[in-house]
Amino acid sequence: METTLEMKSNQLVMTSSLQRQKWCANQFLYKFQNFWFPLTYLEATQKVLENFKPVPKDVILASFPKTGTTWLKALLHSIINRSPKQDYNNNPLISNHPHDLIPSLETNLYDYNTKKTEFLSVKNHKDVRILATHIPHQILGDVLNSSECKVVYVTRNPKDTLISLWHFVQKSKSFGDDPWELEVAVDQFCNGIVLFGSYYDHVLGYRQECLKRPQKVLFVTYEEIKENPEYYVRKIGEFLGCPFEGENGDVEIEEIVKFCSFENLSNQEMNKSSELSSMFPLPYNSFFRKGEVGDHMNYLDDEMIEKIDGVTREKFHGTGFVYGI
Repeated sequence: METTLEMKSNQLVMTSSLQRQKWCANQFLYKFQNFWFPLTYLEATQKVLENFKPVPKDVILASFPKTGTTWLKALLHSIINRSPKQDYNNNPLISNHPHDLIPSLETNLYDYNTKKTEFLSVKNHKDVRILATHIPHQILGDVLNSSECKVVYVTRNPKDTLISLWHFVQKSKSFGDDPWELEVAVDQFCNGIVLFGSYYDHVLGYRQECLKRPQKVLFVTYEEIKENPEYYVRKIGEFLGCPFEGENGDVEIEEIVKFCSFENLSNQEMNKSSELSSMFPLPYNSFFRKGEVGDHMNYLDDEMIEKIDGVTREKFHGTGFVYGI
């Protein structure tokens, strides 16, 4: 189905015709450069491509939605902004949600309601800006490669990603009488018709860039970090040029891992709040559900699992990336 996008007067005007597909909650996704976007994020993505200028000190956290973004934001903030005598009683993560400390390019900074313009100005090129994005590398790559900024990409088992996304979007009040049935969600996920999808192409884009430019892109999985968080906190610090050294470094790593654990973060008052977040029309507490590996087994039947695994074998295993099953 073809549709011409007409933006409001205070938004970017787009005149190209794009393929449109119904997604869920009576919402449509639009196909842009082989990926699917809600209208609002499509407009914001176009603004990012035209206006965002990364600088060498920038750290960009890239991810497909619901693959561990919130946790990685907390970890990156703690790794980069640590001090020799960190006072965790006054840690900004106690009074601020991770998504407010590390804004997203397309959902915080370049949407027409943005209130985070201070993040867009570079006052001191020695300062480190930590920014996030769900935009695929196939679309954002030229922008990211225009500077020496570092990219950390996190991915997650496709089945757990789908279940986390399924739970997340159903918390929106916009669903009304149009729930996102799980069978439909599985089909759409496998066909790539989900926000910022296809998931598989999204993951492979950043993985291929990591293989090509390992000094530029660090590719990590949610499961690896969950299994050995101390190792990956150290690895991320080294990649970003702020290594943990000596016995004090070991202590710092232990403190960061403990403070940024799901149990600790999910129990902070801000993260338990039902107040609407600054980036989505959803409450802050919707970003913390379980954080478990293998949660999909509680929801997907054998047929659904085999369907997703079949796509995983084709998309991932067929390219030499043995992951997800």
